[in-house]
Amino acid sequence: MRLIHPLLIPLLAALFVSACGKPKDGTETVKAGSDSGPEAVAGSKRPNILFLITDDQFKQHMNWMPEGRQANGKFRNFTPNTDRLADHATVFDRQYVTSPVCTPSRFAVLTGMYPSRSMAGVFLDRQRELGGQTSVEWNTFITEGMPTLPKLLRDAGYRTGIVGKNHVVEVNGMDKPEWLAKADDPAMLKVLRENYDKQLDAIHEAGFEFGASLYYDNPDFIGVKALASHNLDWIAKGALDFLDEKDERPFFLYCAVTIPHGPGEPERSYKADPRITALGMLDEPLDVLPPRETLEPRLEEAGVPAKWGRPNLLWLDDMVGALVTKLEETGQLENTIIVYFNDHGQEAKGTIYEGGVHSEGFISHNGPFPVGKRTDALVSNLDFAPTLLELADVSPGDARFDGESIVPVLKGDKEQVHESLFFELGFVRGVIQGDWKYIALRYPEPVAGMSVEKRQQVLDRFNENQKRRGRPVYTENPRTPFSHVQAIPGGGDAEHMSIGKYPAFYDQDQLYNLAEDPKEQRNLAGDSRYAAKLDELKMALQAHLKEMPGPFGDLKPE
Repeated sequence: MRLIHPLLIPLLAALFVSACGKPKDGTETVKAGSDSGPEAVAGSKRPNILFLITDDQFKQHMNWMPEGRQANGKFRNFTPNTDRLADHATVFDRQYVTSPVCTPSRFAVLTGMYPSRSMAGVFLDRQRELGGQTSVEWNTFITEGMPTLPKLLRDAGYRTGIVGKNHVVEVNGMDKPEWLAKADDPAMLKVLRENYDKQLDAIHEAGFEFGASLYYDNPDFIGVKALASHNLDWIAKGALDFLDEKDERPFFLYCAVTIPHGPGEPERSYKADPRITALGMLDEPLDVLPPRETLEPRLEEAGVPAKWGRPNLLWLDDMVGALVTKLEETGQLENTIIVYFNDHGQEAKGTIYEGGVHSEGFISHNGPFPVGKRTDALVSNLDFAPTLLELADVSPGDARFDGESIVPVLKGDKEQVHESLFFELGFVRGVIQGDWKYIALRYPEPVAGMSVEKRQQVLDRFNENQKRRGRPVYTENPRTPFSHVQAIPGGGDAEHMSIGKYPAFYDQDQLYNLAEDPKEQRNLAGDSRYAAKLDELKMALQAHLKEMPGPFGDLKPE
């Protein structure tokens, strides 16, 4: 494992000169000037890369996963465009994320580094509060000067773009709009516009020449209740605009949708006012995807119930179809690598149990990879950056990754590139090796010794915000145990659904045989018959911890 400190790596090239356009439909773009970066070398031969990242999908949402089929063999969903892609791709059956919440998962994808390598101020401040122990949460942002996948591709002659959900590139100086402001309130819209322009500057520095239809976070966190709804048509418009650009260079497009993440109710997703965007209201709805009113009838015609979020999945599939069609029309499809990736498992979000860290994804290119349609090789989201660079024939230069290229697996030259995988989140760390998994829970003293008064203050603040957003209050008892990821009595909103699913949730040491106990219901750490296996995995975890910043209880003393 190779350690990297982002601040020690020089910037790979001067920043591009940007120009910001403001089309009538509300899409914002930032583009490179004519003198932006080196010329592409054999650009027409290098593959394009379309990276599709979804938000909080369940396995049963995906027909190409076993959970996506019913007992009678029929698909649970109607997603024909995505299904066709998956059928001509290599599916990763043992794909994992290092940290199963939005921000650190995206950090790992775009940097190839563990999220605890972030140099974001909020992350480092939290580390100091915890006496040096790191706490990976929604705080591991990409900061200025950090090497990223889009920077490396851009400097090698790629044009790079991002549309949709950001939630990973740090944006400084953003102001808070009025939550209850009307959708046309001028003061509120001015704040949103200024925040958006700051976000464009930040994503540009992170390596993206083009930015459009950006959400800094989920729709609920735009900060305005009247605009807290999804608009997948708006995101699709930004992506299609990027693909329509006349440019001979190969492209990298990072397309991050906001669904199926909440709000999931129809009135705030596919049945919401189609003019709603993160920048305010459009003059009129966009005409880039099949009409929203056709979603439910098409589901019914396909024999799929138009409930349980299925219309949103078809809406997403329509976007996938629109992008593929555009690539076909522009003659780029055969030379485009397409990655489809769910940002983390949703059955146990906010934990490093399998339901949180076991994610889903596939990769396709012109013709199947030699490895075949599925692989059970251990794959991490850390591996995307080095893998895509190798497929693009781009050198990482001075950048060093925690991930490994899985090209040898895709080519069928190797069965594995990892002996083990490491996980980090909040107050837990873990390692998986073969069929065995070890989880360690260590609350640092500032958390373990928190006074009842302080716990009450934290809980009151959390509950007040829950009520403001129309979310449930889980407990009013300050003595309720914390979760694995946040020092909030009873756990935060994102990870709360995981609490109570695992009998050994609060055990300091947990050992599981995933082959025999895939749901992690039997902790074997206290069974003397598995003492040697426990010691083996503890040592494997400690080997990873040695390369990571900060202490971790008795497993890595200060």
